[in-house]
Amino acid sequence: MIQRDETFDVAIIGGGPAGSTAGTLLKKYNPDLRVAILEKARFPRDHIGESQLPAIGPILDEMGAWDKIETAGFPVKVGASYTWGRDRDQWNFDFFPLENYRDEPRPGTFEGQRRHTAFQVDRSIYDNVLLRHAEEAGCEVHEETQVREVLREGDRVEGLKLDTGANVRANHYIDASGQVSLLRRAMDVGTWQPEELKNIAMWDYWQNAEWAVKIGSGATRIQIRSLPYGWIWFIPLGPTRTSIGLVAPVSWYKESGKTPEEIYREAIESQPEIKALLKNATAEGNFQTCKDWSNLADRPVGENWFMAGESAGFADPILSAGMTLAHNAGREAAYTILELERGELEAGWLRGRYGERIRESITQHIRFAQYWYAANSCFTDLKDNCSRIAKEAGLRLTPEHAWRWLSLGGFTSEFVGAVSLGSFGVTHTRKLIELFDQKGRSSRTTVDGYNVFTLDLRNAEAGHVGILTDGRIQRAPCYRRAGKMLPLVGLFGQMAEWLKATDDAKTLAGLMQRHAATYYGAASAGAFVSGCYEALDAMVQDGWVLRKLDKKKPVLRLNASGSRTIRTKADEDAALAGSDVPIVDRLNSE
Repeated sequence: MIQRDETFDVAIIGGGPAGSTAGTLLKKYNPDLRVAILEKARFPRDHIGESQLPAIGPILDEMGAWDKIETAGFPVKVGASYTWGRDRDQWNFDFFPLENYRDEPRPGTFEGQRRHTAFQVDRSIYDNVLLRHAEEAGCEVHEETQVREVLREGDRVEGLKLDTGANVRANHYIDASGQVSLLRRAMDVGTWQPEELKNIAMWDYWQNAEWAVKIGSGATRIQIRSLPYGWIWFIPLGPTRTSIGLVAPVSWYKESGKTPEEIYREAIESQPEIKALLKNATAEGNFQTCKDWSNLADRPVGENWFMAGESAGFADPILSAGMTLAHNAGREAAYTILELERGELEAGWLRGRYGERIRESITQHIRFAQYWYAANSCFTDLKDNCSRIAKEAGLRLTPEHAWRWLSLGGFTSEFVGAVSLGSFGVTHTRKLIELFDQKGRSSRTTVDGYNVFTLDLRNAEAGHVGILTDGRIQRAPCYRRAGKMLPLVGLFGQMAEWLKATDDAKTLAGLMQRHAATYYGAASAGAFVSGCYEALDAMVQDGWVLRKLDKKKPVLRLNASGSRTIRTKADEDAALAGSDVPIVDRLNSE
């Protein structure tokens, strides 16, 4: 506890993943900074949001915390199993083809297939490991220290008054307080809340539940099971402990006239697969609920303050994005403060870049969550709901156009130089469209059937984006037009360079193949070429590339039907036939 007034270079409110990430990276790249982490609780403590995405792995590695997390023995997450969409069939969304999985001893290193997997973590252990790691890195960690008041002058934070009566002052402040959002409330920052994602979450932890699927040495999938009024999560956290929760619309809960615990118990009883896994299990009896509303702060940055993690916004947990957003925001905040301290880059550009990156990332995940809910026939009609979502964003679109805007738009804006929407690639998203489409139609890429592609930069403004590397934000060129951004780095930069040289599809394909053969090994060459086509697809969707058909030339023939990471249970069984992948599937073996 802080008993007297203190002054720091950086004061971080909250010791969860966002706060510990920011603190660790600040001290890693500038050990001379005095960094305080103010945490109101005493760790360890439970927290929901236990399922991760692979994007967290590189951040843990950069923090120097990967080995500690791996040694903790959390289950390896290879993906998720769903009953969701136009029918009730089970299908799996894996991070890479399961038939390529190799059983490896643990603890393992951050290389090979482990770069494509994630963890399912007991937050009481995980958060404590990371907070202690931040402390070892040199952060001054103060637990059971609550901020009672934010002292402000205009848009500037002047200090934090603690429950002890002491004042903490700093040059920079990071709000990693979660949904409490201390700085957002104190600085009178508004929020956007999509109506259809106003849900309530209710959960408990269980001992000795069966894992639905066990793959090799401690790998598994989370289970997502749709109900007529909501959905259940089933997340193994370790050998004996499992997190099981229910998400349902607040409006439905109020109309039911039942208590949250009654609804929770009835949901588990009504879902045969989950019920079977709990045959020999016992609930810990720490039943909890929370308002589970997606939201986005109007601005997550000010004169000397930053919001990171859920304080800046929250995306519905259906996509397991919460911890990814938190870790990434903590990293972004640390890098921005490091550059502000150096004084070599313009401060307004740095703050503006931070606000744009955080809002775009959260917005993408909220949009994708809206899309997933719209795609569940148990909730509402797909295309009409998509049209309403588009209208909320200020767009007047027909249901058909809204479908395309929501499920395919904005791929180039989330991760600089990468091709994704809501942390998922273009090919993945198209495969989801096939699974979710009410009429079962296949989804073609925008480049399929064409052969002339022209880079179109008319009326585009040249600008810069920031690339985060080794504690520095490197400025890289980009173009902006009509709310879209084309970064001239990564796959997009490579495709733009080739498109300036040729518009012929066959020539482009040759350039991709030669580049892959020169710079990538046999195991990665195919992924590079696929990524190039995804980048071209995304550039067409966002209007950076114009497509035409020359009937005298061969055309591209691409589609999403061959996805090996999103497929039905039957398709996966066929792919695994004859393989030596050590998998025990309890849901489908009885």
